[in-house]
Amino acid sequence: MEYRRLGSTGLKVSEISLGSWLTYGGYVEEQNAISSIDKAFELGINFFDTANVYKRGEAEKVVGEALSKYDRSSYVLATKVFGKMGEGPNDSGLSRKHIMEQCHASLKRLGTDYIDIYYCHRYHEETPLEETLRALDDLVRQGKVLYVGVSEWTAEQMTEAVHLADKKLLDRIVVNQPNYSMLHRYIEKEIIPVSEKHGIGQVVFSPLAQGVLTGKYKKGEEIPVGSRASQENLGNLFGVLNDQNLEKVERLKGIAENENLSLSQLAIAWILRQPNVASALVGASRPQQLEENMKASGVSLSAETLQQIEEVLSA
Repeated sequence: MEYRRLGSTGLKVSEISLGSWLTYGGYVEEQNAISSIDKAFELGINFFDTANVYKRGEAEKVVGEALSKYDRSSYVLATKVFGKMGEGPNDSGLSRKHIMEQCHASLKRLGTDYIDIYYCHRYHEETPLEETLRALDDLVRQGKVLYVGVSEWTAEQMTEAVHLADKKLLDRIVVNQPNYSMLHRYIEKEIIPVSEKHGIGQVVFSPLAQGVLTGKYKKGEEIPVGSRASQENLGNLFGVLNDQNLEKVERLKGIAENENLSLSQLAIAWILRQPNVASALVGASRPQQLEENMKASGVSLSAETLQQIEEVLSA
């Protein structure tokens, strides 16, 4: 396993990290979730990601229990705040009240004294940005949070946050968690250039495009039973599962074979070609999935291979 600095910080995270969205806290058997975290440690993964909103805190409990047997200094733990955690008017968003309450609740569920990376899960139009940044800064000063991040913010929103933090002498955001894969490349135009300018690293989610880039789905064939796309409300996997993309996947398989890589390994190695990307978040319902994905760490794709991939993706 290779490790990279997170943005301009001194923190080093594994190039492959383990997420818990759609997997832990009720979506898969708890023992499989714990076994996957144990396997991650065995493979050298030191970076684990969850969120308060994943099954309303249940995923945090599973992650916290699984990590409790390991030395706290041996791993980097991230969680998030923003999503709806109750029925009250202050049970979501990025107000000072919600941030403080949810940070304390997450710490309790995770069974830890501090969170390494605390993300604003989305941008909140209804809360003044200074209120959000000041609450996060207070958590950093209290030692409950070490680094502050955002997820799915625009380049403009991140730029405003950096400038405001500098002006008010508040802790800066140092990481962004966007959706990024061969089939979803919006961050390349503005997000990455702005992030590089301000020392913000990317920890990308859905690097395998909800499983489409594993090759399990094939054009003209039935959705495999038990796959993510077979779950209720995930039929088209947020618009990624379509014939055009499945045609690209078939062409990408040939490139992967020429590189002696699986399709998923090629997809993750392609993401890691970006120096601004610190880590690719993968999900795992079984430990075996991690063994394959982690082999993408350290893989260097040639300029010729990257050009072949580009021709497929831009077709």
